[in-house]
Amino acid sequence: MDTVSIRHSFPASRRSGRSIAVGRIAARPDLQGWASTKLLALLAALPLLLYLFVPILGVVMRAILGNWCSYVVCPRVASALRISLMSASTSAIIVVIIGTPVAYWMSHYQFRGKDVVDTLIDLPLALPPVFAGLALLLLFGKQGIGRWLEPYHLRISLTYLAVLMAQVFVASPFYVKQARAGFEAVPIDLRRASATLGAGPFRTFWRVTAPIARPAVLAGAVMAWARALGEFGACLMFAGAFPGRTETMPVAIYTTSTTNLPAAIALAAVLLIVCFAVLLVVRRLGGRGLGISATP
Repeated sequence: MDTVSIRHSFPASRRSGRSIAVGRIAARPDLQGWASTKLLALLAALPLLLYLFVPILGVVMRAILGNWCSYVVCPRVASALRISLMSASTSAIIVVIIGTPVAYWMSHYQFRGKDVVDTLIDLPLALPPVFAGLALLLLFGKQGIGRWLEPYHLRISLTYLAVLMAQVFVASPFYVKQARAGFEAVPIDLRRASATLGAGPFRTFWRVTAPIARPAVLAGAVMAWARALGEFGACLMFAGAFPGRTETMPVAIYTTSTTNLPAAIALAAVLLIVCFAVLLVVRRLGGRGLGISATP
């Protein structure tokens, strides 16, 4: 290379270096702009966060420690808490057993009237729980199947079984929608590869589909459990409010609020602590892979 070419090469390299530096500066994100956007997003979300947090904080603040301890240790509270935990856990297990085939069927097969079935599954989400309780009461009460069971001294309404049936009715859509999303997320290539290797539908489900969809299934089960634990209207209409038999925590809060407000506040605080603790433990044990969300 001669001297002239060397002289002309240096300015070019300097210009290219300057252009590279300018490009890097232009490509660098505007940190101040991101910070201001984050602050605006927080301010926009603050009204809803306060609206959700302040009433819960009010319940906790109103639950004075002395009154809380005196009411929590009473047998009625212990009985209502026991019924709520047992019924919600049993209902969640039932929902998983009967809801998994529905979720798998809706996610893998196309058929005529699928939109109608999908709407029917979502219907309990739109209907008020009182309607669910009334519908179950008309079907399984003395006006329906119950009149045929009465000669055999069998009864469904106003029993612990009615509590389970009401909770399953209102909680099943939460699980089915979440599990269906998990089954739909399984790549079809993996299922086809399993079939080409000689695995049948059931083996493919247990070895391929279920492990991949497990986080969504667990999230749906947790949401169904939480929904069953907090159910009030359907349980009150179909199962009644018999202490020690069908009175769950939400029903106990309602029945005591009219006669003993401090006791109702103590019950609400207990229910809040139990729900918060269970959901927190599930998140810790399951990790972030559960993907628990408020919407199914």
